[in-house]
Amino acid sequence: MDAPAHKKSKLIKGATGDWEAVIGMEVHAQVTARAKLFSGAATAFGGAPNSHVSLVDAAMPGMLPVINEECVRQAVRTGLGLNARINSKSVFDRKNYFYPDLPQGYQISQYKSPIVGEGEVAVDMPDGETVRVGIERLHLEQDAGKFLHDQHATMSLVDLNRAGVALMEIVTKPDLRSAEEAKAFLAKLRTILRYLGTCDGDMEKGHLRADVNVSVRRPGGPFGTRCEIKNLNSIRFIGQAIEHEAWRQIGIIEDGGTVEQETRLFDPEKGDTRSMRAKEEAHDYRYFPDPDLLPLELAPSLVADLKAQLPELPDEKKARFIRDYALTGYDAGVLVAERETADYFEAVAKGRDAKAAANWVINELFGRLNKDGHGIEASPVSAVQLGTILDLIGDGTISGKIAKDVFEIVWSEGGDPRAIVDERGLKQVTDVAALEKLIEDVVAKNPDKVADAKANPKAIGWFVGQVMKASGGKANPQAVNDLLKKRIGV
Repeated sequence: MDAPAHKKSKLIKGATGDWEAVIGMEVHAQVTARAKLFSGAATAFGGAPNSHVSLVDAAMPGMLPVINEECVRQAVRTGLGLNARINSKSVFDRKNYFYPDLPQGYQISQYKSPIVGEGEVAVDMPDGETVRVGIERLHLEQDAGKFLHDQHATMSLVDLNRAGVALMEIVTKPDLRSAEEAKAFLAKLRTILRYLGTCDGDMEKGHLRADVNVSVRRPGGPFGTRCEIKNLNSIRFIGQAIEHEAWRQIGIIEDGGTVEQETRLFDPEKGDTRSMRAKEEAHDYRYFPDPDLLPLELAPSLVADLKAQLPELPDEKKARFIRDYALTGYDAGVLVAERETADYFEAVAKGRDAKAAANWVINELFGRLNKDGHGIEASPVSAVQLGTILDLIGDGTISGKIAKDVFEIVWSEGGDPRAIVDERGLKQVTDVAALEKLIEDVVAKNPDKVADAKANPKAIGWFVGQVMKASGGKANPQAVNDLLKKRIGV
């Protein structure tokens, strides 16, 4: 039996037949909190090197970690937002490995007993398919510091500002089957985190980054050997890395070779991956419970309170937009992708034609924002101003064409749209006598077109365009259409 068309599109055509990529992700999301996970040092981005480092972060002798309660709350909020199980008891472990930007010589993480267990994220794909991605776990851990390789001719320097910052590692099940699905999943996860306020999702600053596990197999066959691609901080790079790695592995297998399990790095300039080191296993890190930290126990009342305080999340908001505003699934999905965009749309749509509001926000506003490189929060046109433009269209004061001109004026100069229309004489012409004069001029100059319109009533659209042009776009299109039909007799 043939697979559905959307399933076929995920398969990779190799020289010896079809292959399927199997993808899992480990997403590192920096927790939104003012202090680090186990110290009171600031988490602010952009400070001078080593200016946000406490004695705990620097691993000075005798310094003991103290858990940051807000980081725990943020992890629980995230787990709830991922429809995941919250574990009432979790344990912090030491993950032992040496690296110069890890002063302790180990990372405090969670291994066998994470704070959040299994969950699920539903990802709507452009072709209408909903991909359900299982969440294996979410655990809290410390971030490491950062190397600075360009500050000295012969040495690399270490900045410990990031050392000890709280991370949520969100691990998926191997449920993704294409680069497009992986990109869509990360975009959806980022949206959920931003709605929750638990991570700002800023990938340029490294606040959200992902390790991607990729393997290939014959469709429906057993899993192949996976390779991990580390530290991807761009959704676009994730897509490129997955596609390259899948093809690399297919090439090895089809040439009679064997894929070695290893950790690889993606080179954005070359668009390929290169070997970094043999893949570590859990036993290589010599995990054991951190003796300085007691097991973390969560009161049921704390979890219940945090759940009650959750905001409306993207899936719930999308369903409401479809139900209450009669929007298409696509339009609703676009509008809820960012919380600020959804709020802006609702402010514009309140008491107005919601479909018209969605059209203006998605097409006119987003088009202008993209052109100028702005986010919705920096829009020069407020929701109140855009709503006023829609009111002017709705009450017949201006046409849709003039509305776009008014939008451009407000974008460039600001001001009240009603005052702009009054001061610049942009009101729509609805006076019948004035419209009839314009129509008579156009009809008199084009007798052959009149004959065409009588034979084919659809041709009257040409006359409407000419009258609108003669009026400078100010004529009421519906009134023009009605008067033309009466004058020509169709």
